Amino acid sequence: MTKSRPYDDVPGTTVFDERMSRKGYHLNQFCMSLMKPENRERFKADNRAYLDEWKMTEEQKQAVIDRDYNRMLSLGGNIYFLAKIFSSDGLSFQYAASTMTGVSEAEYLRMMLAGGRTPEGNRYKHEWEKK
Repeated sequence: MTKSRPYDDVPGTTVFDERMSRKGYHLNQFCMSLMKPENRERFKADNRAYLDEWKMTEEQKQAVIDRDYNRMLSLGGNIYFLAKIFSSDGLSFQYAASTMTGVSEAEYLRMMLAGGRTPEGNRYKHEWEKK
């Protein structure tokens, strides 16, 4: 039985805690392997073949192939490890974050320069419930 945490009620937020660390261990180890140029080249040459060398779930492998960073986060990926994937693809952190928030890179940049998203309606899921 998984113990509920106060931050489980924060919408759009995946906290990388010990539960997520265990869940994403192999995914994150794969990501760290991309620090070596020869591994990046093997991965770029054949994503699937390289991923199949890792003890990841099929869902994790598919999320990597799809470059679905939000899904990878929900499957235990740590954003700092996932950065190895988009860096291997020649993409910036800013670009990857824009895909994760559903806005263009330019919109994401404007939003962040303006202080980020408003907290209104984004504090806790229970605030969404009708009273």
